[in-house]
Amino acid sequence: MVKELGLSERELQRVEVLSQFAAGTMRRARVAELLGVSPRQVKRLTSAFRQEGAAGLRSKRRGRPSNRRLPGALRSQVLELVRTRYVGFGPTLCAEYLLDEHGIQLAAETLRLWCIAEGLWQADRKQRRAVHPPRARRPRFGELTQIDGSPHAWLEDRGPRCTLIVFIDDASSYVVYARLVPVETTAAYFAGVLAQVTAHGKPLAYYSDRHSIFRVNKDSAEAAETQFERALKALDIELICALSPQAKGRVERVHQTFQDRLVKALRLADARTLEQANQVLENHLPKHNARFAIAPAHAEDAHRPNTRSPTEIDRVLSPQHHRTISKNGTVQWRRLGRRLAETRTPTFRRRLGHPLFRGTETRRETRTPTFQ
Repeated sequence: MVKELGLSERELQRVEVLSQFAAGTMRRARVAELLGVSPRQVKRLTSAFRQEGAAGLRSKRRGRPSNRRLPGALRSQVLELVRTRYVGFGPTLCAEYLLDEHGIQLAAETLRLWCIAEGLWQADRKQRRAVHPPRARRPRFGELTQIDGSPHAWLEDRGPRCTLIVFIDDASSYVVYARLVPVETTAAYFAGVLAQVTAHGKPLAYYSDRHSIFRVNKDSAEAAETQFERALKALDIELICALSPQAKGRVERVHQTFQDRLVKALRLADARTLEQANQVLENHLPKHNARFAIAPAHAEDAHRPNTRSPTEIDRVLSPQHHRTISKNGTVQWRRLGRRLAETRTPTFRRRLGHPLFRGTETRRETRTPTFQ
């Protein structure tokens, strides 16, 4: 009989406890404690139980719409936006755009349930992944900066495939620098170093992968250092190369976040070139940092002041190559011989040693080599 009423677990508990109270085997204070209600509410429940039995404990609002139910017109408007403008957006990101772009404040979980009911969203199945213990964050901002590039179809089918260069602070997950470039090159990372040094100062260390841009992947002890290593040594910045992608997990995770959120921001802006995409990225970064950056453990900034002039910084962050000048005045560059031109600079010296030359002047030539 009780099962046919469709009572919930909570209502079945009330039936059991109130039956004992009606039989006189339990006091009202104990009933209120077990049911988590006030003694006055126990009196009301007991009256309904005596008059209607177990059916009196069934909620009167069952089957009726909630008083907090949102209007149907709002639901239709939101779902239409999801179908037309925010295709492929997750509920959390879509809820943020609805608030920022349309002034519609909606809980992400509510939007998720609406999308599931309409077949517009299907949760991904969680797969078992290898467990990697997280590395403790550095305590200060600027103590360690993780750097990496992510080749991806950032412009989808509207433009060429390109690479996102990201510099992220290890202590706070604050994106210090981000830029879309055609390919991952040393010059692209030099631009990031210059931007960080100019805006914040010199970090203590950079944390990268073992790409050939950052280190020479040879076992020979005579292997030369890369341009990036040479520049960081000149700036007194340590370079740490990770042995696995998991070791620099924060920059890897921010790539996944950008591949979800930034791609959709570029789609909404209809960006088709790198110039347009970088403009969208520049506007997107403050929102990203406000959403995902955290406060470091210590408030002290570990960045060191930059004492070099802009000209000196540009000289350090530029390719430099050492070559030996041969006896015939040539150097080898990219398998080609380059001859050094000679410019004659006349200087005059007075010869005072012999009386015949006293009062006369003799020209002496000095040669200064320059590239021709």
